[in-house]
Amino acid sequence: MNDELRELYQEIILDHNKSPRNFHAIDGASHRAEGYNPLCGDRYSVFAQVKDGVIEDLAFQGAGCAISKSSASIMTEALKGLSVDEARILLQEFLDVIKNPDADDIEMSEKLEKATVLKGVHEFPTRIKCATLAWHALENSLKGEKMASTE
Repeated sequence: MNDELRELYQEIILDHNKSPRNFHAIDGASHRAEGYNPLCGDRYSVFAQVKDGVIEDLAFQGAGCAISKSSASIMTEALKGLSVDEARILLQEFLDVIKNPDADDIEMSEKLEKATVLKGVHEFPTRIKCATLAWHALENSLKGEKMASTE
């Protein structure tokens, strides 16, 4: 990855950390799960309002590092409004790419375009857990599970 692109990606991550999108609870959410990363203390609640198989609203609350917060923010923007089936496919795509040591060479779906900024975390294995925490929490909430951990 060239230096200009890396700098742009850092700016996007910092922007989502400073001004996270969909950073609130959803009262009466149909799906909710907690995510916890004991390595760095990241802890988020992910809320989804699903109706007729569509994620009508998606939000998160909590605290954590810039990577985990920006990743959760990007996730809510990318997946809100999709069917649960579409969201599950994109969730798995994101997780597969982020964990892949060759992530820089893998193209992500158009819906995950903003999540591309997180591909560089594969260079820092402990940060992968930060980037994937909220995604695992959403995945678990859609399965009816209440907790996601990176342990």
